[in-house]
Amino acid sequence: MVKALVIGELGTDRFVYCKITRLCPEAPVPVLNPVEIKENKGMAGNVVENLNALSNDIEVVHWHQSTKIEKTRFVEKKSNQMITRVDDGEIEKCDTLNFLSPRQKKTIDKSDFVIISDYNKGYLDSNIIDEISKLAKLTIMDTKKKLSGSMIMDIDFVKLNETEYQNNKELVDLYPEKFIITLGSEGCMYNHVVYPSSNPKETIDVSGAGDTFTASFILKYHETNDIPESLKFANDMASIVVSKRGVATP
Repeated sequence: MVKALVIGELGTDRFVYCKITRLCPEAPVPVLNPVEIKENKGMAGNVVENLNALSNDIEVVHWHQSTKIEKTRFVEKKSNQMITRVDDGEIEKCDTLNFLSPRQKKTIDKSDFVIISDYNKGYLDSNIIDEISKLAKLTIMDTKKKLSGSMIMDIDFVKLNETEYQNNKELVDLYPEKFIITLGSEGCMYNHVVYPSSNPKETIDVSGAGDTFTASFILKYHETNDIPESLKFANDMASIVVSKRGVATP
């Protein structure tokens, strides 16, 4: 039984699929007629969902905030074009001094790997991330924080998208063996080598694809200790979810 620990904010992803019936007479905006509503666990919760979908032999623990976060996307159903997004909810301030109790440290020690899925809402700070990475056997991080050398020093892998890569290019050049950059339909890049997607599919919705990639990569790497094979597997799983509507799992 694989023991995984996911640390990061839990949210709800709600997709309201609509028909556009006409333009509003009061303002130049479309009038939406909802025809379908889909809800999924979002943010780090989607990482948990992916791990459970990828393996029948895994036990996942998720540390997250107690407050509620909701993201509601209004989408024109025929084209799958998002019209607007409404975010609701706040995160309580991180309690740096008391975040890691002896019991929590024991959980980290017993975990085969740790996924830090940090949306930079206040639940985690850099000091806690640093302490977690020092205790964990194997760690991958996906964070919205501005990165520094000290933050990533004890982390095994950091997953970035293309925009995040451009914002942290100097750091990636210094530590290329730590960074995985997802490239959309082109696959991913690791240590300056591009690993193309071997099974590209039509892209319908990219929501949550990064979560799928992160979960797939670290699960396969824990199993094989083979980076190229794990990158290929992660590419394949991400290509499956982008061919589905909304936040999905393989």
